[in-house]
Amino acid sequence: MSLDGQLPPKVRLLRAAAELLAKSAGASVSTRQITQLAGVTAPTLYHHFGDKEGLFDAVVAAGFEEYVAGERDFAPSGNPLEDIRRMWDNHVQFGLKQPELYLVMFGNIRPESRPAIVADAEALMEEMLNKAAAAGQLNVQPREAARSILAANVGVTLMLIAEPAAERNLELSIMTRDAMIFAVSAAQAEGAPPEDSGKSSVVVAAIALNAALQASHSDQLSSSELKLFLEWLHRISTSTSS
Repeated sequence: MSLDGQLPPKVRLLRAAAELLAKSAGASVSTRQITQLAGVTAPTLYHHFGDKEGLFDAVVAAGFEEYVAGERDFAPSGNPLEDIRRMWDNHVQFGLKQPELYLVMFGNIRPESRPAIVADAEALMEEMLNKAAAAGQLNVQPREAARSILAANVGVTLMLIAEPAAERNLELSIMTRDAMIFAVSAAQAEGAPPEDSGKSSVVVAAIALNAALQASHSDQLSSSELKLFLEWLHRISTSTSS
């Protein structure tokens, strides 16, 4: 069965590839399968995408463009951690609305192979977390926070996709979201035992200053002085000693 013949061939190829990849369970998808479902010939695929891998890359790129548009499609609240919550919810909704595309983007990760799509998604979240760090709202480095939050976000979304729609419990997403954000936030450090509270305050301050300096491109220090100062701040912010 082929896709709607009224659609342009390029669109049919993209949709066919996304659908077949999502249903492949890791198995190889052939050019013949794609062209048959799209209702086109192999030369049409080569004309638009060069080869099958080029088509797969285009599927992921188109999905990521749509994903990024959703992540940026809201006015900042002025509270970076609240915006992270909204980014999380947007991510889950994107996956539930387009499960086949989401599975192509995030569900075909292989051992020792880190897709560029994951790194790009982390960078998008890290951009917002840098603002949280500069505001003194984080107790871990923005990059580490972004990796942790995105890993949980993807895991929850994949689990919800796997469940029958009528049985999905979105409260699980909310609970996981809030737990992950609390785990990386300065609020978690404030709840530390008295003997750790002093160190936690120093770590939060170091992370905030580090983020602010990197974002401001300060000309008060020479490049070598700034590099050394940032190195010291990074060492303080990642220290686990007493």
